[in-house]
Amino acid sequence: MRAIDIIEKKRDGYELTAEEIDFFIQGYTRGDIPDYQAAAWLMAVYLRGMSERETRDLTLAMARSGDILDLSDVAPVVADKHSSGGIGDKVTLVVAPVVAACGVPVGKMTGRGLGFTGGTVDKLESIPGFRTDLSPQEFKAQLARIGIVITGQSENLAPADRKLYALRDVTGTVSSLPLIVSSIMSKKLAGGATAILLDVKVGSGAFMKTVEEASRLAEAMVRLGRELGRRVSALVSDMNQPLGWAVGNALEVQEAINALHEEGPPDLREHCLVVAAEMLALAGRVADSSEGVELAAQAIADGRAWRKFRALVAAQGGDVRFVDEPDRLPCAPITEPIPAPTDGYLQKVDAAQIGMAVVDLGGGREKKGDPIDHSVGVIVHYKVGDRVQKGTPLCTIYASDRVRLEQARDRLLKAHTIGPEPVPPLPLFYKKIPHQ
Repeated sequence: MRAIDIIEKKRDGYELTAEEIDFFIQGYTRGDIPDYQAAAWLMAVYLRGMSERETRDLTLAMARSGDILDLSDVAPVVADKHSSGGIGDKVTLVVAPVVAACGVPVGKMTGRGLGFTGGTVDKLESIPGFRTDLSPQEFKAQLARIGIVITGQSENLAPADRKLYALRDVTGTVSSLPLIVSSIMSKKLAGGATAILLDVKVGSGAFMKTVEEASRLAEAMVRLGRELGRRVSALVSDMNQPLGWAVGNALEVQEAINALHEEGPPDLREHCLVVAAEMLALAGRVADSSEGVELAAQAIADGRAWRKFRALVAAQGGDVRFVDEPDRLPCAPITEPIPAPTDGYLQKVDAAQIGMAVVDLGGGREKKGDPIDHSVGVIVHYKVGDRVQKGTPLCTIYASDRVRLEQARDRLLKAHTIGPEPVPPLPLFYKKIPHQ
């Protein structure tokens, strides 16, 4: 086989065989197939799509590119959750310790920022010393010891996805259904979790722009998970505005810490309770999601979830002083509010532009391998439907220099639409796709 033949076959709209997919994925992982050919293949898949069978074969090939963890000797059920990307989505930082504190082990492999969305690895690395490169042996040992682990993709766990994930970010091939499905589900297979909750975002700040698109993605992943012997369910949630108030790595860690202390934005708290409840139900810890909400809320109220988060930080080498006293976390030297230009109601937010404003500030990646500034970001002060008063802070910018601040300011002002007519608040969730 030759890589060029596989690229041309997909470019021309034909289905690839399992053998062709496996040849390409393993070759790229080993370095035999260069980035420029992988980029061409990604674009061919983006434009031509893949059948369900091709997507399943791609997922399996990506999972088999490295080690696949067997966690059955650690616990009979290990839970995981995955978000398809969003603005201000720090949910994992809250939900994982909540679920683990309720007695369900949580083992999560996660990624870095992709496009205008932040990555959990980037957020956690704003805590000095926090390791996100655990080996499979360390992953299992920590999961057995404290019941929670969150790590990035190491060299041995889904290495094909780690390479393709970074390449998609800089080749305009992020929002492809088969590429998203295979990326997410290959990590889930490699990570060994048996109960997986998918939080599929929809709206201006998500890769899926309509509920119909997001539902197709969610249904495809639930079906694939079922075929591969995992318990998988999905929630379709809103991303037409940032989740919570903070957008930016250290700022989001601070907000997650607040949520674990029953403080912070009400929408973030409610979202996290719903996701945690679904994970607990999927894992069989509770009979239904309403019981799960009660159990999750209690774990936050009595401090068990916070103690579990602190144990996670300590176990992975993080300096716990920075979570005990979040003001120690990286903080940008320039802080400037953006006053609202007029009175009215916040009618619409372009969440993607808020995410891009954080990229402008240096808090995201413009090209593969870019370093990021963990200290920068944006705090939004209004939600869609809120009454806005002229001159009050619409957002607050945390910046490292004035040039970047001005660039972000223009983008943020354009991202907010204020009008005279009231509008209803946005829902947090649109749909649930159950396991059965």
